[in-house]
Amino acid sequence: MQTILGASGQIGQELAKALKADFTEQIRLVSRRPQQVNGSDQLLSSDLLDAGQTMDAVAGSEVVYLTAGLPMDTALWQAQWPLIMENVINACAAHKAKLVFFDNTYMYPQTSAPQTEETPFVPYGPKGRVRGDIANMLLKAMAKGRVQALICRAPEFYGPGKTQSITNATAINPLKAGKAAKVFLRDDTLRSLIYTPDASRAMALLGNTPDAFGQTWHLPCDDNRLTYRQLVTLAAEVLGAAPRYKVLKAWQLKLAGLFSQTLRDAAELLPRYQVDNLFVSDKFKARFPDFKVTSLQEGLKAIAAQGR
Repeated sequence: MQTILGASGQIGQELAKALKADFTEQIRLVSRRPQQVNGSDQLLSSDLLDAGQTMDAVAGSEVVYLTAGLPMDTALWQAQWPLIMENVINACAAHKAKLVFFDNTYMYPQTSAPQTEETPFVPYGPKGRVRGDIANMLLKAMAKGRVQALICRAPEFYGPGKTQSITNATAINPLKAGKAAKVFLRDDTLRSLIYTPDASRAMALLGNTPDAFGQTWHLPCDDNRLTYRQLVTLAAEVLGAAPRYKVLKAWQLKLAGLFSQTLRDAAELLPRYQVDNLFVSDKFKARFPDFKVTSLQEGLKAIAAQGR
């Protein structure tokens, strides 16, 4: 049995498809309101904030994938993420299940320096500190031999379906709707983006590769990085839209934050848009040379194929 904790998001759903296609038909989808992805999926409603329910969700699993997400709410992250990680580590340790943690880069320095698996944690704000703390919590449990685990780390998403990301929300979705895209701070810095189906396929592969455990892995991205100016031009061409966009300055975002809790809670991420984002996934590509990374153009064409 391979179990996905937090299976209702785009990453979890794509992961269920990848596991069924290449590795196993015994898949358990766990969330508060799980829904079938493959016809053979086992569904379990569970709250990862509850230690007992988390134990039950993990029971009988060989590999567990933690892909859960929380709303962009700082107080919620501070209160809930450490508890979720503690419950999941305890459950995997008790049931001797391997753990694959789907992580982000919020704890990395927001500079133009290339980001590798060895990049130190230098969080800029409270959400970055939370993400660094829970990653370190898992790394310590791994070092003590409590749990066999690996960390998959991904940069900014873009993708099909209900992918929730800044790039989808501010650039791709408006262009699909015939509106102008919005770009944070600058349009001339290079962005590293990962296509959500690629992230899930790579995670499934790592979770079924025994010697991948005990390590951190950067998930594979298209190394043909574009600026948002170039991305908007390409996306508009693929989507059949006008390449219109507006650069939102820091003062405009601060003003908007007065009326939006989500924007206030995302403010600590803004410095990363002032510099090139160079997320390096060479380790994965060297270990799995046959893995095909979706190009930005291919990914945008797949999104366009879903219709407006």
